[in-house]
Amino acid sequence: MRHRLATVSAAALLCLAGATGVAEASPESLYAPSAMVFTITQGDNAATGTVLRATVLSCAYTAEGTHPAPRAACDALNATGGEFNRLLAAPNPDRACPMHYDPVTVTADGVWRGAHVAWKHTFSNACAMSATLNGNPVYAF
Repeated sequence: MRHRLATVSAAALLCLAGATGVAEASPESLYAPSAMVFTITQGDNAATGTVLRATVLSCAYTAEGTHPAPRAACDALNATGGEFNRLLAAPNPDRACPMHYDPVTVTADGVWRGAHVAWKHTFSNACAMSATLNGNPVYAF
């Protein structure tokens, strides 16, 4: 009787292991994962500064998250080709910003098309940030 129970238990485990292996082998999506957290922080160090705003964005098959315009933000990220510095534009020459130093840092952390991303850029002040991002939808939150 013990031998039969051991055989049945082993067979059941093999069936479960096989079924689990099949379930893990099938991908959830045909697209590489793209989920990121974007922050705007007061200060020149994102780790120690005060987070002013933050949002989550997923650009897998559909655009979603807490970002107010996820589709526009995903489109802007796609346009960078993975080069996050391309989010920055030449500052708008028609916009005059004060010359005082009150740094603001923007960050992008997470996974973009299956690769880890940890990007940041510090501006001299909020006006310089706004003029350089120039309405970019990624940081319009």
